[in-house]
Amino acid sequence: MTNRVVITGIGLVTPLGNDTASTWKALCEGQSGAGPVRRFDASQHDVRIAAELKDFDPLAYLDRKEVRRTERFVHYAFAAARQAIDDARLDINAMPDDVGVVIGSGSGGLQVLEDGFHTLFDEGPRRISPFFVPMTAPDMGTGYVSMRMNARGPNFSAVSACATSAHAIGEAAEIIKRGDARAMIAGGTEGSITSMTLAAFASMHALSRRNDDPQRASRPFDNQRDGFVMGEGAGVVILEELELARARGAHIYAEVLGYAGTSDAHHITEPAPAGAGLARAMRRALKKAEIAPEAVDYINAHGTSTRFNDVNETAAIKSVFGDHAYKLAVSSTKSMTGHMMGAAGGVEASITALALHHGMLPPTINYEEPDPECDLDYVPNTARSAAIRIAASNSMGFGGHNAVLILGKCE
Repeated sequence: MTNRVVITGIGLVTPLGNDTASTWKALCEGQSGAGPVRRFDASQHDVRIAAELKDFDPLAYLDRKEVRRTERFVHYAFAAARQAIDDARLDINAMPDDVGVVIGSGSGGLQVLEDGFHTLFDEGPRRISPFFVPMTAPDMGTGYVSMRMNARGPNFSAVSACATSAHAIGEAAEIIKRGDARAMIAGGTEGSITSMTLAAFASMHALSRRNDDPQRASRPFDNQRDGFVMGEGAGVVILEELELARARGAHIYAEVLGYAGTSDAHHITEPAPAGAGLARAMRRALKKAEIAPEAVDYINAHGTSTRFNDVNETAAIKSVFGDHAYKLAVSSTKSMTGHMMGAAGGVEASITALALHHGMLPPTINYEEPDPECDLDYVPNTARSAAIRIAASNSMGFGGHNAVLILGKCE
């Protein structure tokens, strides 16, 4: 018999707020976290907008030496993990060998990598920092959290582009189910808004070019969408054995009922036709959860605001849910957070758990002109109260990665 797994803590650092409460409030109010790029001079870029963090202070969590020696994706990971642990009231030191960490990052320390090239070519190889390697490695978010929190259980980092942190949470849940840990700190982090990455995604024509109207730029499923808005931040949850959570009287947000991952095996960036890979992942996750498609009330969609993604994800949902697809609610919170890349799945799984807990569906904002190929209930523009019991969180990534998490109210 496998262990049941529940979510007992949530930590969020997003373009909408530097903690869970402020992020959730902004989501329910339909606010956008997008704006002009402030971190660097983007005046020569074709795309000059992004969803950056606002007033995030790593010194609220780390001392000055630690901040200097770690990259911002690590700062975000640690902040979200600290929040989640405090929220769960989890005493890791009481069972350090039974608590693990799986926090993914799709890119790692891109700003340090970018700056390092300038240092190498402008100042020479002897000027490269001895901290360059640990500051750029994508696993340093999970490694640093493990070290600082004294979590000595399984510890690794998932990397699957924009499906990264959904895989991280799913695999962490599997670790608990098979008995290799009693609790896991899991999620994703990303600090990839740099001059190089903004230019690179723009060159792929993946980004919205609504430079004069950034808050209306991310518009998933809307017929006038023209690309996603880059975001950043972290989303981390505490997963526990249900028995442990109950024994210590922990608050439970939701239960992880099912998880599955698949590959499109199709194209490096485009989803498989009709979202076939995502559809397989949804079916497998539902089967593992022993949940009928008709029991699902809500889907937090991957919903990037790109032509290919939104149409194919909609087709996948219809394929899996049939007529029920028109009865369940689907929303893309990327319309507000922007696309947080490797952190997206962790943030969106957290939002899905909060939706179950609060009985509130966050909206898809900027939904103004329906796309004939995207004809589901996308919770347009305004949050909606709903007594939901089972929900899914979809994630897709370049390389053909798909990951689906099925969450439910804990009985």
